[in-house]
Amino acid sequence: MTPIPDAVPDCIPDSINERLARAGRLRLFLDYDGTLADFAPTPEQVTPDPEVIALLTRLAEQPRIRVAVISGRRLDHVETLVPLPNVLLAGTYGIELRMPGGEQERVTRVAYGAIRPTLEALKPRWTRLIADRRGFFLEDKGWAMALHARFADDDEAEAVLASARRAAEEVTEVIGPTWELRLLGGHKFLEVGPELAHKGRTVAYLLDRHPWPGALPLYVGDDDKDEEAFGVIKARGGIAVLVSSRPCETKADAHLESPEVVRSWLGTLPDLMSGRTGGAP
Repeated sequence: MTPIPDAVPDCIPDSINERLARAGRLRLFLDYDGTLADFAPTPEQVTPDPEVIALLTRLAEQPRIRVAVISGRRLDHVETLVPLPNVLLAGTYGIELRMPGGEQERVTRVAYGAIRPTLEALKPRWTRLIADRRGFFLEDKGWAMALHARFADDDEAEAVLASARRAAEEVTEVIGPTWELRLLGGHKFLEVGPELAHKGRTVAYLLDRHPWPGALPLYVGDDDKDEEAFGVIKARGGIAVLVSSRPCETKADAHLESPEVVRSWLGTLPDLMSGRTGGAP
């Protein structure tokens, strides 16, 4: 049996830690909000976390680990939160990519002009829906648009989001976008964006376009958008870890209860993969 460092949290099964310890290479895919850091009060609040930056810096410096952060936030926000040139960054679920390395190549997987007319037609309707209502927030990401109701009354949130969904379906039907759209739901949340705004498709794209032979894929995330990536990761022989404070139905192989525990566990990966058993220095 491969030795496991003493600092590894016991909430991850030994079988998973042993797979990681045996892995010669690791493709590490991480969500940000709710996974690496707690949720910000609003999506427009972009405050880098020094602890997260230090952790990702250490992980990305390991020659046997390649790190990618895949977020629903737009790319410029992710770049502010993770100001590290050697980490692959994906914004809007992977519509916008910034590749790692000195050149920091940017890839846009959907033409802005193909999606924007539909969003421009929908935006005033969603704006009117939430006008003078407390607890709602409209986030325009450029390639996608999201309606947040986390701080709204439960019944009001349900009614407004149902109306917002109908409005999105009507606008999409009338305009007939040149790029197919999808609606993403969630707890007190609704978003409209391109079909490629999909973390599972983004992971598949990155694994196929930028292969690293022999690397073990590992994905850590906290919500239904990450569940779409879990299926792809597991189909590729990888490991999926859910971040949740309560039990729920999931494709994941294990779960961690909070971003704090996630950071603690991720901090052990360099020692785990190097075979050292004394914990992180």
